[in-house]
Amino acid sequence: MKKIVLFTGGTETLAFFSRQLAGYLKELGHDVFLFDLYNIKMDIWDLRWFCEGGNVVTLTFNFNGICGEEIFLNEDGTFFWDTLDIPVINIVVDHPFYYHKYLNHLPQKYVHISIDRFHEAYMKEYFPEVALGPLVPLAGTALKPLKDTLPIEKRPYDIVFTGNYTSPHAYDNVIERNGPEYANFYHGIIDDLIAHPDTPMEKAFYSHIKREMPELSTSEVKQCMESLIFIDLYVRFYFRAEAIRTLADNGLPVKIYGKGWDELSCAHPENIHFENKLLTSLECLEGLEQGKISLNVMPWFKDGAHDRIFNSQLNGAVCLTDESIYLKEIFTDGKEICFYSLDKLDELPKIATGLLSDNDLLLSIQENGYQAALENHTWGDRAVILSNYIERYS
Repeated sequence: MKKIVLFTGGTETLAFFSRQLAGYLKELGHDVFLFDLYNIKMDIWDLRWFCEGGNVVTLTFNFNGICGEEIFLNEDGTFFWDTLDIPVINIVVDHPFYYHKYLNHLPQKYVHISIDRFHEAYMKEYFPEVALGPLVPLAGTALKPLKDTLPIEKRPYDIVFTGNYTSPHAYDNVIERNGPEYANFYHGIIDDLIAHPDTPMEKAFYSHIKREMPELSTSEVKQCMESLIFIDLYVRFYFRAEAIRTLADNGLPVKIYGKGWDELSCAHPENIHFENKLLTSLECLEGLEQGKISLNVMPWFKDGAHDRIFNSQLNGAVCLTDESIYLKEIFTDGKEICFYSLDKLDELPKIATGLLSDNDLLLSIQENGYQAALENHTWGDRAVILSNYIERYS
């Protein structure tokens, strides 16, 4: 069995994912080293010892360990991993256009893993030289067996949401920085995505770029994509706000676990309850245990899934989410999950009210969702996929 290096420290969510995988990979027989990015000087010596004798693979998220950290760079700019002939398998949990800088300077034995099939297609189109691994969607974590959680009828909150908020207006300076002509171009893309929320982000970018500048090459289009990532954040928070506002203004209280929601304006703020603080992954899971329904707004994963979906199911909350191609393949609406459409948000309160008024239906979806996620969508399931791939990788 391969020895595997994973990372803690850095972004809390990614460290949580790494710890989950580490536990399951150990159960599968791998020797695992968790490198603490907050304790680099001490851990580097233990890492060198762990890597002695070879047979090592580095498994990371979002370029941790290969994003220019001095401790992992040799004097000539090559990577520590290259010196020891260690493959680096990188699970990228955001769209690749966030990481062009790092994709242009990679270890010699680099493998890119996507969580969404549109992200995979983007890599094939714009970075065909980069080796791709298997699709590995995000996964969920159960704090305890379903039978040990609060019964659904006794949960204190009808609807919970776990996630932070930034007002789209926070991006106004970026939108307007190059004058009105560029601002109109940016708003054109934003308006298009809001009107057609099933459109993959890169498809909208491409169509607007080529309409304005048809002479651009693929390489030049790729450079333009990188400069538009603020639009992804803009529309993400736009729809996150619209979903919460629609529920609250239609009389449905929402308990929010996250920061920034004091910036949201709505007609009935009394229906929005939040503590306005950053929460750990564990605290978010504990929040999901308190809800009958867990609202999810996807971060534009149009052919993938967010961990919030599986976390909701595994902690006994009925997941109410916007759709993706992948989700519609693995789940049936009204059986393990409930779907709503971003272009029909006016129907969201009716869907939520229908669920809350039918305890038998809630209980059925809760049990089916829990079972489906437990059997196929835990970090243990993803560890099996990764372990099989790592063992085949030479």
